[in-house]
Amino acid sequence: MAGGTWSPTDMPILPGFFLNFKAAALAAIGPGARGVVVVPVKAHWGPVKSFVEIVSEVDIANRFTDDESSGATAYTTLRLALLGGAKKVLAYRIADSSAAKAFKVLQDTTATPVDALRIEALHPGARANAFRLVVQPNLVDSTKKDIKLYEDTTLLRTFTFASGTVQAAVDAINGDAANQWITAIKLADGNGTLANQAGAILSAGASGISGIVNADYTAALSAFETQQFNVLALDGISDPALQASVVAWVARVRNEGKLIQAVLGGSEADDKASDAVSKATARSASFNHEGIINVGTGGVLAGVSYSSAQTSAYVAGLAAGTPLSSSTTYAPSPFSDITRRWSRSEQEQATKGGVFLHIHDGRQVKVLKGINSLVTLRAGQNTSFKKIRAISVMDAINTDLLQAAEDNYLGKVNNTAEGRLALISAMKAYMLTLAQGGVIEATGYDVMLDPAYHSTAPTGAALPDQVFLKWTARLTDVMEQILGTFIVQ
Repeated sequence: MAGGTWSPTDMPILPGFFLNFKAAALAAIGPGARGVVVVPVKAHWGPVKSFVEIVSEVDIANRFTDDESSGATAYTTLRLALLGGAKKVLAYRIADSSAAKAFKVLQDTTATPVDALRIEALHPGARANAFRLVVQPNLVDSTKKDIKLYEDTTLLRTFTFASGTVQAAVDAINGDAANQWITAIKLADGNGTLANQAGAILSAGASGISGIVNADYTAALSAFETQQFNVLALDGISDPALQASVVAWVARVRNEGKLIQAVLGGSEADDKASDAVSKATARSASFNHEGIINVGTGGVLAGVSYSSAQTSAYVAGLAAGTPLSSSTTYAPSPFSDITRRWSRSEQEQATKGGVFLHIHDGRQVKVLKGINSLVTLRAGQNTSFKKIRAISVMDAINTDLLQAAEDNYLGKVNNTAEGRLALISAMKAYMLTLAQGGVIEATGYDVMLDPAYHSTAPTGAALPDQVFLKWTARLTDVMEQILGTFIVQ
């Protein structure tokens, strides 16, 4: 879809819906589907450079396993994103060139055995090195054989086929819709009968983790541009160079109309340092963008400490999953503690410096204030742009308007007075929905033709295929400060 921002001195080339948000003229539009987080992960199993939809912890174990040895990050990252409230997580496994599928070659029963069948893991990764094959006669029908697939001592699947042809074994394995573990490749017919095996172990599987570099992550960013999601997180990476690349990428795609946010954080050492405040605020100062959330505190969950770079996945789930009519401010978390408790003055410094904090209030861990890393306002912005909720609302409005325009108006409705009236009426109806949902104020909102381009003079600034709209609306906010005076008499 073509969209993004526009400038009167640099008009768009492509047809599409282009919208500028300004502090004095915030528009709102109907609630679309939200709650989608995308993350790159490292794992010992699962498809490489493909998107996998995760909606539960069971999905994580089934699609990637819960093994986090040797640098794997999938289980923790995806679990934290789900705990944050993401409706769905798009996991994208990255791997280096050493990633390889485990395999085992099975032979026939001739006196000089022939390599007849290659059994190969479905995905690259070290997990399949624990796969074991048992080839034996079927206990019920002596004309058939079974290939039993074990992972260590757990039976994963039994494949039954007619003995006497290798192709029958291939068809039994590759044609099993419930088979999520192996594929079969016929190497030769041989005598058609596979030799019995008490336990043939697959080998040579490699996860491709140790050689992953920043370029693998930036390549993943390019792949992310093809997907629809709301918030991006990394899998615990705090490398400044990679984070700078993410910030630049987010700024670019947001200008092009892909309105997403990203959540980044620091290392465990930075989180616990005596100068953790200055390190976190320095990160925000370097990011300084409404589309980037900078997490400053790590968390403790079930006795395990996670850095702020790791808990950024949780915050991504929280930002994506929080309804547009609510805020992440004071949102309770599942963490039992934070890795470093900040003092009152440090919390104030962080809030001013664009750092997203979790705090422990003596009873529970909760979000201090739902803010992003924007510190220095740009032209057309006000302090609302520093809040995650305001950006999420504006992003949702823009995305929904763009979708509605593409589906119902662009290239379909004549640019006549009647057509423009229909467009404006639809936009007003959408804003009414937002007002009823508490996203914008119920009074004072409007949609109109922008008089700067649609004048009553014979020569207007708008071309025959252009419509310039102007919205006015006031975004609602949550109570974040209650200030009172108690008179004692």
